[in-house]
Amino acid sequence: MTKKIFWQEPYLTRLETRIASVDGDDVTVEETIFYALSGGQESDHGTIGSKRVLQARKEGRAIVYTLEVNHGLKPGDGVRMEIDWQRRYKLMRLHLAVELVLELVYQNFGAKKVGAHIAEDKARIDFEWQESISETLPFIKERALAIVKADKEIISAFSDEENQRRYWEIEGFARVPCGGTHLKKTSEIGGIKLKRKNPGKGKERIEIYVD
Repeated sequence: MTKKIFWQEPYLTRLETRIASVDGDDVTVEETIFYALSGGQESDHGTIGSKRVLQARKEGRAIVYTLEVNHGLKPGDGVRMEIDWQRRYKLMRLHLAVELVLELVYQNFGAKKVGAHIAEDKARIDFEWQESISETLPFIKERALAIVKADKEIISAFSDEENQRRYWEIEGFARVPCGGTHLKKTSEIGGIKLKRKNPGKGKERIEIYVD
């Protein structure tokens, strides 16, 4: 199992750790700050032992990192892990913006989510929705920005540590199962912009941008 330091310390950008296993270009480490694609949130970018990480993926409770060829690492080697902080922070801000929008849609319109993706430049959520979602966007944006402006604390913790299940919570708003990386305060999101897209019949997409 890979110990996931990014849950307890999502603002940490550098970590001294050790290689746990090596299988060709794939390695695992004892502890990590390097998030792997999950729940729609893209993987971090960065290096392990000065070697660029080409891919990060979850395998059970471990995270496997594919490094550049001829990395020369072996089990037990001490390595420094570094992540691209500018990218991570943008993903964290977009992640929480997505969560606010999604929860506001659930609470007020009861629509079903059918897809989501969080990248560095923008995020999206797809819903089962028979009409244009455009008329709901001003309401959702106003409510989301009110939460941002309120500078509310974001709690992120285990609901079931043995099975590695986590949640985020904003008191008085929502408590949601989620294993992503989270901000400390809602004000860190900044400005939010919403756009409507139509990905196909019976579906509507909200694209989300932050300043």
